[in-house]
Amino acid sequence: MKRFWSENALSVVPTGLFLLLWAAQAMTGWQVHNQYLEQARQHTLTWTQYLRSAHFWSATTENWESEFLQMAAFVVLTIYLRQRGSAESNPFPDEQSAAQRRQDEQEAAQRGLWRRNSLSAAFVLLFTVVLTLHFFSSWGEYNLDQQAQGQAAVSVSGFLHRPEFWFESFQNWQSEFLAVVAIVVLSISLRQLGSSQSKSLLDPNEKTGSA
Repeated sequence: MKRFWSENALSVVPTGLFLLLWAAQAMTGWQVHNQYLEQARQHTLTWTQYLRSAHFWSATTENWESEFLQMAAFVVLTIYLRQRGSAESNPFPDEQSAAQRRQDEQEAAQRGLWRRNSLSAAFVLLFTVVLTLHFFSSWGEYNLDQQAQGQAAVSVSGFLHRPEFWFESFQNWQSEFLAVVAIVVLSISLRQLGSSQSKSLLDPNEKTGSA
């Protein structure tokens, strides 16, 4: 058990925090949604019913979607784009040693579409799946709200052309790219001792990459 912890702590701790905060979201979201149902004179939900509701899954997938978009975009953009001095950027050719250049040439010679692109493909797939779940969950929640107000439900195509879903998405997408800009730019001149996302305290600001 001690060995498992030492070798997997960086994945175990965020997973635990994720589950804890997801449960907290479910509890508080349940209370908020039931308050709305009471005001609309609708039947309230038990907690287990809420966990199957469109409200819960719309709120959940709305955020997951933007996180996977951020990771997919960042993985792909760092292939082609550079930022001088950033710990999050690949180094420029003039900063690479002969050994690093040889390693790059050996990696470029590797064949296999999945082997060469599996990380970006996985994030794009996750983003697509969660975006789809978000859309249908939001559609279901919107129609429940329409019914509660005595209005007609809208079709899938009708909801696709309404601003509600896109507002939910865009407000999260823009924040993810702001976070990317922040880590790319701040890692040029700021440091964190011991973090793999930071350059060494002894590295000059002009050095690109954390290795």
